[in-house]
Parts: sequence; C-alpha cells; structure tokens
Amino acid sequence: MKWICTFVCCIPFYLFAQMKWQNVDSLFQPLPQSVHVFFSNDSINGRPNHAYYVQADLKDDQLDFSSIATNGKRSTPIQFYETESKPLLVMNCTFFEFVHNTNVSLVMNGGRQLAYSNKTFARKGKDTLTYSHPVIGAIGIDHKRKADIAWVLSDSTTRYPWASQHALNPLIDSNAKLDIPKMLLAYPLKKWKMQTAVAGGPVLVQDSKIAISNNQEQKFSGKAINDKHPRTAMGYTLDRQLLFLVIEGRFPGKSEGATLIEEAIILRDLGAVEALNLDGGGSSCMLVNGKETIKPSDKEGERPVPAVIMIKDKR
Repeated sequence: MKWICTFVCCIPFYLFAQMKWQNVDSLFQPLPQSVHVFFSNDSINGRPNHAYYVQADLKDDQLDFSSIATNGKRSTPIQFYETESKPLLVMNCTFFEFVHNTNVSLVMNGGRQLAYSNKTFARKGKDTLTYSHPVIGAIGIDHKRKADIAWVLSDSTTRYPWASQHALNPLIDSNAKLDIPKMLLAYPLKKWKMQTAVAGGPVLVQDSKIAISNNQEQKFSGKAINDKHPRTAMGYTLDRQLLFLVIEGRFPGKSEGATLIEEAIILRDLGAVEALNLDGGGSSCMLVNGKETIKPSDKEGERPVPAVIMIKDKR
C-alpha cells in the first residue's frame, strides 16, 4: 500500500475542475425511475471530451444486474443486445485475448464463474526464469444487492474466486502457472461470494480516495497510465447507486479520451466509494435501450467482445 499512498500524494491538484453533467434520460427512453443517464462535454485538462454515465439504484429489486461470457466467440454490444432480449444497458467489461477470443478477466453470473482472472507474466532482464502472478481488480454484486470492489484470483477448482480487500503485490516464483494454494499461504485471501461480477483493472478509487493499484495489478507498463484513451469503468456510491462510465476517445479535436488518473478523478467526483477501470480503447461501448452513448473508436464501429455486463428491467 505504500506505493499507492505515494502515488496519490503526487497527483497534481490542478488537473481539471469538476465536470458538469446533464441529465439526458429523454434521449434513451423508456427508463425506470431508478435509472438515469448523464452526459458531459466539459473539457478534461483543456482537451475536448464526450462522456456518459448511467446511475442505477441497486435497491430496486426489479433491476437485474447480470453478465455473460462467450469464451471462444466475440459479439458486438448490439449483437448481445439482440440475443439477450434487449437489456436496458449493455456495456463492455473484461480484458481478453484475440487469438482464441477468450476472457482473461473474471466473469460471474448467477453465482457461477464463467471466466477467470489468473494471469501470469514472464519476468524480463535478469529475472527471466521467474514469473509474476498479480491479483486483479474486480467489481461484484452479492445476493443482498450490495456492491464491492476487491482484488481477485480465480480458476475452475473452486466455486467462488479468492479475494483481498487490499491491493497485493504480485507473487514472484518459478512457476509458469498460478498455484492458488501457494497464493493462499502467502496472502490473506477469502472466498468472494458474488452473484454477478466482472474484472478488469486497475482499481481506481478506494474509500472515496484516488488509489490506483496499477503497480500491483501490472496492467499498464511505463507511462501508459498517462496516455489518453477511450475508457470504460464502474463504481458505486455510499447510497448504493451503481455507476457505469464510458469516455469517448481517439477523435482529435472532438473527444480525445482520458488518462487513468483523470478517469479516477471523474469517478471520485461522481461520489464513487470504490471504482474500477475496465477494458477500454476500441472496446469501450455502452448501449442504453440499444442506443449508443459514446462513439466507438474503431473505424469499423463496435468492437466484438467476449463478455458484457448488463442491466435488465424485470417490469
């Protein structure tokens, strides 16, 4: 945790003023009273911006928060919208690899793991015979409809993932594959009994403070956290409002995206107690009632992805 505290203290206080958001529910009707859509084109650090967020009340038991993973196959968000009975919201979430179209981040639905977070990295330089096993950020909703962000490990050997409520340094060893029993000896992990969950990383906000655990999660190397890109993220507030955020990017002069630090500040200013970065770039996309919010950055339009998170209205 020492690195996180140092990092937070070094964040410039002059990054940008708090953004102003406009309610645009009228553009995405019909919506239940417990769900609202907001838009902002306020600049980020003087650069042009378009961003949307959806606020959904976890206390509304008529809202079904669910996810789906189609490992081995990718579909666009609008294709998920059509095949999943036209959910109220569809948003990209997990990181994945293109060779086998497979998620490399946890996905849970109905209390079952559909994909796993157990990434291993071969180390470089003088440490080429060792491997790094990071513990990855995820957001989940339990059976009491309470949200939580934690750092997780998962595989097919147990029903539930293993999680920590604090960022953990990666385990370094000589094993090319993750050994979860060894991790359980090294770290105080507990079973994370969520009904719905998706992972991404890094975690952006903890205890209502910016606390970016990129070094621990090993998501972005070098100065990449300072690069502007399209972004997707989730968080939740103290009064149990679930936040879904997308930031448009890679359109010079129109909307140039956000850094991880800027994304974290936006979520903190929206009242997030905890917040998590998800897969961004060309994957960033959020549909509300089948309508696009931000414009995807790929020239082909929506990028096919192997998992999405959804809100379905049961009314």
